[in-house]
Amino acid sequence: MKVESLYLINFRNYEKLDIQFSDFLNIFYGKNGSGKTNLIEAIYLLSLTKSFRISNDKSLIRKGNIKSKVKGEILKKDDLSNYSVILSKDGKSVEINDQKVDKISDYVSKINIILFSPFDTRLIDAPPMDRRKLLNIEISQLFKEYLIVLSNYEKILKQRNFYLRSMYINGNNDIEYLNILTKKLIEYGLVIYKYRASFCDNINSYITEIFKSIFNSGELKLKYISSYKNKTENMLLKSYQKNYAKEMEIGKTILGIHHDDLEFILDNNNLKEWGSEGQRKNAIISFKLAELNVIYQQKKYYPILILDDLFSELDKEKIMNILKLLNDKVQTFITTTEVNKIEKKIIKKAKIFKVENGTIKEDLYE
Repeated sequence: MKVESLYLINFRNYEKLDIQFSDFLNIFYGKNGSGKTNLIEAIYLLSLTKSFRISNDKSLIRKGNIKSKVKGEILKKDDLSNYSVILSKDGKSVEINDQKVDKISDYVSKINIILFSPFDTRLIDAPPMDRRKLLNIEISQLFKEYLIVLSNYEKILKQRNFYLRSMYINGNNDIEYLNILTKKLIEYGLVIYKYRASFCDNINSYITEIFKSIFNSGELKLKYISSYKNKTENMLLKSYQKNYAKEMEIGKTILGIHHDDLEFILDNNNLKEWGSEGQRKNAIISFKLAELNVIYQQKKYYPILILDDLFSELDKEKIMNILKLLNDKVQTFITTTEVNKIEKKIIKKAKIFKVENGTIKEDLYE
């Protein structure tokens, strides 16, 4: 999968931009605040219809304007199509080949992308909901159905929590309806659990080898924590029923995949409890690179890879170890303020862009 070209109108600090990329390595360099991250944010938005930096889409529209557009030509195997995300003060819309797509879920998973950014270095220390969000984003890129089932689960969870509160407040003892909601929650939850467990197993097929290739030592594994593990539908129903009284009192669902978590285990130690800052960062990088193989395994093509400001996080040796892992079938976008951290033989294979005050020019870097 490749981004052949990108077209921006009134996106962040770009008034207008029309740019073509290399099929392999694209390096954007410039001072902080020049617009490097804004560019790769646009590529990310084109894939997942949202920013990895903020939740308010309206903030992506260039100041003084009411509308923004991100459009890209995407080559997937032998198919070349254009994709668009249009942002306005009235909301967001998406298009494929200039035809509006009514449901975002029908658009997401069309363009596969893996992003590593400085924000990700905090994932291991973050609350569990951030790691669940990571799982949801990555799996939804692989399976459109996952996003639909997840949405259904969240709707039932909301209904169930509302009903639990009403039972407590109103003294309602209609357990039968609570059972119906619980069974539906379990049904959706088991589907989500299977997707997540399978994804984590696939990551573990690659992550240790990648970690060792970059950092020269260490046995890294991903551990998926879930109350649904090794449980049948009947076993789960009994567990929920034991907690009915407590759930009614607190007005919340105690069990479920909305409490799932991930642990990163290095040499049998949980990195959240025992890992150094460097080890945690290295584990996330390895996880992201393992995803390249997981997506290829499922889709039979590699996703787009974005490494935002990676070079400020690692020394030159480890950067070269990462770049050596990438084959020419992985289109990669790198942002940096320090091009001199990249060996010249790598630079010769790349398309270099200088970013300055919202403008981008191809540069023959010497």
